[in-house]
This record gives sequence, C-alpha cells and structure tokens, in this order.
Amino acid sequence: MDGNNARRGYFTPTTADLAVLVASWAVLVLTFPISLIFCIKIVKEYDRMIIFRLGRVWSPVPKGPGIVLVMPFIDEHTIVDLRTMSYNVPTQEMLTRDSVMIAVDAAVYYRTSDPIASISMVNDAHTSTRQLAQSTLRNVLGTRSLSEILLDRQGIAAHAKSMLDKATLFWGIHVERVEIKDIRIPNELCRAMAAEAEAQRQSDAKVVTAHGELTASMALRRAADELVGSPAAIQLRHVYLLSLAKISARDNHTIVIPFPIDFMKRFIK
Repeated sequence: MDGNNARRGYFTPTTADLAVLVASWAVLVLTFPISLIFCIKIVKEYDRMIIFRLGRVWSPVPKGPGIVLVMPFIDEHTIVDLRTMSYNVPTQEMLTRDSVMIAVDAAVYYRTSDPIASISMVNDAHTSTRQLAQSTLRNVLGTRSLSEILLDRQGIAAHAKSMLDKATLFWGIHVERVEIKDIRIPNELCRAMAAEAEAQRQSDAKVVTAHGELTASMALRRAADELVGSPAAIQLRHVYLLSLAKISARDNHTIVIPFPIDFMKRFIK
C-alpha cells in the first residue's frame, strides 16, 4: 500500500501485523478443514462486504458478490446493502413564509453508493440521512409561501433532493428522489380559500354578464336604427316572426300562413 492508502485507513501491515498474520495462517492450516466454516463467507448480489483487518480497511474495493475468504481472529466484516431504500418522513408541521401552519408528508428514496464511506465516515449512515431529510424538508418549505408550496411541489422536491444529495455525498449515500406526498392546511383556511374562490367566480360571472348586456344593447341599437325607417319590417319582426316562434314551440305540426293586415282590410271594407 502507498502512503495515501495508509492515511485513508487502508490496511498497511507492519512487523507486528505480519507476525499476527502468520499466526492466523498457521491456525487456519492446523484446523483445516474445520476452519473453512468460519472463513468462507457468501455475499449476495445486492450486498457488499467491507473487511477490517486488524482494525483497518483491508481493501479499497468492497468484496462480493460471491464467496469471500476472511482470516480468523484478525478480520472483521460488515455487510452493506446496495438496494434503494425508502423512508417515509414523519409529518412535519411548520410555518410557511406567509405565517400559515401546514403539515407535510414526504418520502425519500436513497441508496448506498460508496459502502466504505458509509461505514468509515459516519456512525449510522441511514439514521443520519433520515434525520437530515427531516431538517432539510423543513428548511426548504419554511422559505416558501403557501401558494408556492401548493403550485410547485416538483420544484420543492427537486430542491430538497439536491440539498440532501450534496450533504450525504461524503457519507457514501446517494439520494435518488424526494416526493411530496401530501400537504394539509387548517380547515378554517380551507373554508376561507373556498369562499375567496367562490367570490372570484361570482365576480367573473358578473363581468361576463355585463359584457353580454353591453353587446346586446349595442346590437339592439343597430337593429333599431335599421328598423326605424321601415314600419313593415317592424311589423314583420315583432308580429309575424314572434308569433311563428311561439306557435312552433308548442306544436310543430301546425301550418301558419301569414297575411298582411293591409290585404285583410280590403276584404273587411
């Protein structure tokens, strides 16, 4: 091993270490094949084994998967799971930037990217990651207003994931994604928001109705200007056509033939 590996804690045998190593091999040979029961370890596909020889990391590369040989008395090993793990963040109650109390449920998905760092750089990588996830989520949500939280869940999740990934990189943990599952607000605020939305819809409806009235009045004014010079057109529009519309609405099989009033007056005379 070179000097860099020695400084990082990898196994660099000294004279005393060599003596202990020779003694361990002697015991292994003298107790063969019974010693194989204690020396042969099987590492699963999704696991990696970190071997500490005389208290120091034996190799900078984790062992496995497959069969791994460990020395009796001088080697200690730790199995690290490389699969993605999920953590349901407990409900976080906090104040938003605009002083609204909310409760947020979230989930964090992470995995071990560096087994040696996850063992040697932090006491408990999983517990540390989960505690950091809670505090990071609170910090991110505390800087946003309620409307931003409700409208930008994906952006908040991406921001929290980026902050977590940078912090856990030195622990050998890679955060894959953060999901905001649910955001709960007080019932009083829900009713107030519903009332505000209803008032806004009513206001929009009144504006639309006013625009419709304005358009209709302008159309009626143009129609009046067109009909004012033609009495026959007024009679046709308001008498004949309206009567036909009312009759057709009640009985569609009725046949109506209109006659001009002037024509009928001649027969009356």
